Amino acid sequence: MTPSHRGGSGTPLVCLHGFTDTWRTWELVLPELERHHDVMAPTLPGHAGGPPLGESTDSALADAVERAMDDAGLEHAHVVGNSMGGYLALLLAERGRADSVVAFATGGGWALGDEAYRETLAFFAATYEQVQHAAPHADAIAASPNGHRRATEYITVRHEHIPAELVAHQIAGAAACEATPALIERALRDGWHVDAEKITCPVRIVWGSEDRVLPWPRAAARYREQLPQADWIVLDGVGHCPQLDVPLEAAQLILGLTAP
Repeated sequence: MTPSHRGGSGTPLVCLHGFTDTWRTWELVLPELERHHDVMAPTLPGHAGGPPLGESTDSALADAVERAMDDAGLEHAHVVGNSMGGYLALLLAERGRADSVVAFATGGGWALGDEAYRETLAFFAATYEQVQHAAPHADAIAASPNGHRRATEYITVRHEHIPAELVAHQIAGAAACEATPALIERALRDGWHVDAEKITCPVRIVWGSEDRVLPWPRAAARYREQLPQADWIVLDGVGHCPQLDVPLEAAQLILGLTAP
């Protein structure tokens, strides 16, 4: 479990993973992205390999990304995110740190009065309990065809091409995500919202039609209303993590907005 990755050359690109994941969720798209960009992919606070959580708020997570950018000498950058990472990418856009945003299956952003996020957070709470039992057997689970499929069934449709070692890492990483209980508790109390009027950079939102974590189109409706100016792309037969499910297409969708 390492705290971050940096590689490639070109204009800066920051990649933000989803809740309970690590920077390695971007591993399959990094070779293509790094041909065009100086890529920084941090592991978020409280997640496996990342810095301590501190406050369990969305603004604290965004603050941590800004500090990582500052430490890396990046005043601003293109920002790519998946799930919670997509939400944080939009928060960075609010703060003027994003040159553009590409968000895969964006979390957060629930309108006031919308209670759908409780279902999503209940899913993560149940999954957190399950991976505690699975983590000691992560290598064996990922090495078997049935285990490989079961470990990835909520985040991808296509899974055979994902290395077993990466699947095992994700199981172990989710189990070691110390931030899970605190972030769930805080999100249930506060909800996570976006001030869309402050977002002026180009935004591309990508959603898989077979997303089982944030189902299309219901989970995307809130952003359809808040970000009508965004470029919307629906990927038929793709799950919650396009960067794992269809890495080549995912990289092309990123570079289509970010590459000079």
